Parts: sequence; C-alpha cells; structure tokens
Amino acid sequence: MVPAERLDQIVGRFEFLEAQLAEGGGADFAQLSREYAELRPVVEQIAEYRRLVRDIAEADALLDDPDMGELAREELPGLRARLPEAEHALQLSLLPRDAADARPAILEIRPGTGGDEAALFASDLLRMYQRYAEARGWKVELLEEQVTELGGIKEVVARIAGENVFARLKFESGVHRVQRVPETESGGRIHTSAATVAVLPEAEDVDIHIDPQEIRIDTMRASGAGGQHVNTTDSAVRITHIPSGIVVTSSEKSQHRNREIAMQVLKTRLFDLERQRAADARSANRKAQVGSGDRSERIRTYNFPQGRMTDHRINLTLYKLDQVMQGDLDEAIDALIADHQARLLAEMGQ
Repeated sequence: MVPAERLDQIVGRFEFLEAQLAEGGGADFAQLSREYAELRPVVEQIAEYRRLVRDIAEADALLDDPDMGELAREELPGLRARLPEAEHALQLSLLPRDAADARPAILEIRPGTGGDEAALFASDLLRMYQRYAEARGWKVELLEEQVTELGGIKEVVARIAGENVFARLKFESGVHRVQRVPETESGGRIHTSAATVAVLPEAEDVDIHIDPQEIRIDTMRASGAGGQHVNTTDSAVRITHIPSGIVVTSSEKSQHRNREIAMQVLKTRLFDLERQRAADARSANRKAQVGSGDRSERIRTYNFPQGRMTDHRINLTLYKLDQVMQGDLDEAIDALIADHQARLLAEMGQ
C-alpha cells in the first residue's frame, strides 16, 4: 500500500495551495489553480480511504465492549469488504498523469492499403469519431479534408475540443483494418483494407517555438471535388518545416485562416514528436505498451460479415459492430484505459 508519509505530503501540498489561493495566489494564480484542481480528487480519495481505515480500527477496538461489541461485529465484515476497493481507487488516483490528457486533440485519418475501399473506410471512421464526439458533447472542427469522387477520404485533419478529449482518444492511434464486401465489388467477395488514425494533443504556444527561418510557406490554388468546392483564388497554404521535413496544408477559403490552421497543426505535430522522443527515452519497451502511439501498429479489425470489432492490443472482441460504427466506443476505450492503468500499477509495484 502507499506509504502514509507520501499521503501526508500530498495533503500538505494541497493545504499549502489552498492557503496560497486564499491569499490571492499572486502572479502564479493560474498555475496554482491548475495544481489545486488536479490534487483535489486525490485528496478526497485519501480522506475517504483514511476514514474507512479509521472506522475499521474503531470497530475492532469495540469488539470486546459489552454494549457495542455486537454492533461492531455486524459492521466489520462490510467495512473490511470495502477496503480493497478503496485501496485500488486510491492507487489509481496516485498514478502519474499525462499532462496532455485535458487538452483538445488533433485527429488525422488517412487511407492505407485498399484503394477506393480504404478511402471509404476512412470516411466511415471519421463519421464514427464525429458521432462519438457528439455523444460526449465535444466540438469537432474539420481543418483539412480531401475527398474522393466516390465520397471517400484522401486525408482529413480535425480538431476535437471538450472535456478530457485526448485522455479518451489517445489510444485510437494506429492502423484500423476493415474486412467487408466493398460497395464497388460485384462478386460479393470480402476485401481487406486499412486506414491509419493519429490522435495528437493540441500544442499550446508555450510548448513549441518555431523559428521563422526554419519554415517555408507556399500559397497555391485550393483543390476540391468540383462544384461548390472549386476555389479560384490562390488561398491554400502549405507550410514545410525544414529540419523535420513535416509538411502541413490547409485549404479553407481564407488564406489568413489557412496560415493559422497550418501553423497550429505544425506545432501539434512537432509537440507530438517531442513527446514521442521523451517516451522513447523513458521506456525501451514502449512499443509493447498500449497507447504507444506507434502509427504502424495494427490495433483493430472491423469485421462486417461477423459483426465484430476486435482490439488486438487487449484481445477485446465486441459483437456489436453496428453500434461501434455509430460512435458507441466507450466500452472499448474504457477497457484500453483500464489496461493502461493496470500496467502503470504493475510498474509502481516493481
């Protein structure tokens, strides 16, 4: 179990922050407020755990009391049965937190192997995430979308904002494979194709500084699917980050807005690059962990003939593919988060 000294340190820090904020917090008010808000649920969990331990100790002390012994014997089994759950909840509250969990996310989806069918599947994945976001009250903004003549997606970049967006979506990065009979297949044969998904925490201005000398900005004519998508002005913007080779484009109608979007996406990709490097340095076996962010890893299979979705990282199979494609992702995401927490708890115990 967690040493009492560590719990005392956490409570002491919380009380210090509370006193500082009561006095106004000074120039560090925003930072102190964030730390205070992060520690509050942990301190509440510590108080609940300690209250339960105290109740058990008091009931134990009353076992030989002629007046209260019988009542104590009745209460003790229930109190002791709650202890393992309280200990587990406390351990979870003390797990190291990803500082990016509360941030908005940049979602990128691109077709992989499979031609037109892969592009159509990429479109299905975008719709799935849009419906999941809608169910959770998140806001989705399409920053870049290139579509095919059949209605598939060549590439899409979206910003998703809301409560704990990155915390919920960060395990979605990887290769998503689909097995189904394509609409373009007249013979009824099952095809296998794939799309890649990347979920990145949105970068803040303080995270990444981009030297203007290290980027090249090009304007070009925006391309679309024709009709109302035709843009006759050179409004599209392409930004190339020379040191990393990262290229970002944005094709909205406003060139000024395109620069803003492209710079934000570039900062987010560079921020993710730094996070990946830091994670590599911390863990030699990172590729074996859930949430590694390895975009080349096949993480899921969506099998339409069998109506199942299988997450290969945790051997989870759900026979409700229709609901999953409609955005019912909580069961899979909750299982991935639980597996990640279990791994962290195991590391803490080593």
